[in-house]
Amino acid sequence: MTVQMFKRRLLLQGAGLMAGLAASGLAWGQFQVDILGVGANQFPIAVQPFENESACPENISKIISNDLVRSGVFRLVEAGSASGIDVEPDWKALTAQGADADVVGSIQKTTDNRYEIKFKLFDVVKKQETDQASYVCPADDLRLTAHRIADRIYERITGEKGDFATRIAFVRQDGRHMFNIMVADSDGHNPKTALKSREPIMSIAWSPDGRRIAYTTFETGKPTVWLQNLTTGKRHQVAAFRGNNSAPAFSPDGSTLAVALSKDGGTKIYLLNPEGMNLRPFTEGDSIDTEPTFSPDGKYIYFTSDRGGNPQIYRKPVAGGSTERVSFGNAYAVSPTVSPKNNEIAYIVRAGGNFQLVQQDLSTGNVIPLSQLGKNESPSYSPNGNMIIFATDEGGKGVLSTVSTDGSSRSRLSGLSGDIREPAWGPTIR
Repeated sequence: MTVQMFKRRLLLQGAGLMAGLAASGLAWGQFQVDILGVGANQFPIAVQPFENESACPENISKIISNDLVRSGVFRLVEAGSASGIDVEPDWKALTAQGADADVVGSIQKTTDNRYEIKFKLFDVVKKQETDQASYVCPADDLRLTAHRIADRIYERITGEKGDFATRIAFVRQDGRHMFNIMVADSDGHNPKTALKSREPIMSIAWSPDGRRIAYTTFETGKPTVWLQNLTTGKRHQVAAFRGNNSAPAFSPDGSTLAVALSKDGGTKIYLLNPEGMNLRPFTEGDSIDTEPTFSPDGKYIYFTSDRGGNPQIYRKPVAGGSTERVSFGNAYAVSPTVSPKNNEIAYIVRAGGNFQLVQQDLSTGNVIPLSQLGKNESPSYSPNGNMIIFATDEGGKGVLSTVSTDGSSRSRLSGLSGDIREPAWGPTIR
């Protein structure tokens, strides 16, 4: 299926709309993904059970299907009678089911106890094969391999890179006095503990290479910024100056951290390197400046400031220059995150007693709501810029939700005990 055909189909189908409350609970590990809303622009695809899948520890075809559906771009259709990877698809049956694409595959255990996974992608409309690949991996990497296949299918059909083979980090609070940084697959599966603390943790930021995270902890009695290697677990303090140290953010090349410090009185944004050296001020004045985040091209830092009276989103060139206000139309705007496409910014606004996730087009200034009214916080874009993960309050506890950036598809990651907050979406796993 070509990119042009995909885009043409979306054009013919019209604009995306919310499709009500769809109930689809898929249990993955300790998380459950609930599809809360789906778009009208969905691409119909059949993903058939892979050959020899019953002998595999993971259901590869189901992982691929779940990834594609969760993106909000695809709609899964029944394949009719299953066909093998070396058998020509039943074009008539697939067409009758309304499928525009078909995925088939096989799994074979190798002599060294690894798995060879093959897949093929077919264009049902043109009745031809459009892609195929083979992967060999250990059992521990089966889910990652399935995510990579889903990424490849996503890119082949949409023309954009997928972000299923990625990780998310978040803070999980168990009881009153135990806080954990958890790192999981993008679908919430395989959550692992990166840090345990009896003091609060917040403001997780991924390094561009995905090997490290920066965060704020209160373990020394006040907020300080730490940097941790996710492979070795080794960590060190980056910012422990007088006053508060918080809100770390990496530059796109990983050479610089922006942090919010109150070492000289009011909270300002400073820049330093990941070793905690070469500290220099970035913002000045009497206002409170916090929550910095770099633009993907590294040219700007967006941040929250009350310099106009109420919290709003501003930006300033990294190379120096004047500060300009970005958010308008609401008396309260915080927690900016910039799209990897560098054309949009998402943040939280206050509406009455509620907090709502919105997205603003940086060219036109147009703002659209992406969440329902509630207690929503901590938005973070996926690597391809098509999804946002954020925390929302349900029954006094935080849960993680995702939404497509056109607002047409929403899902919720639930089922993990504790209070789940402070999500951050990491880069693609290489």
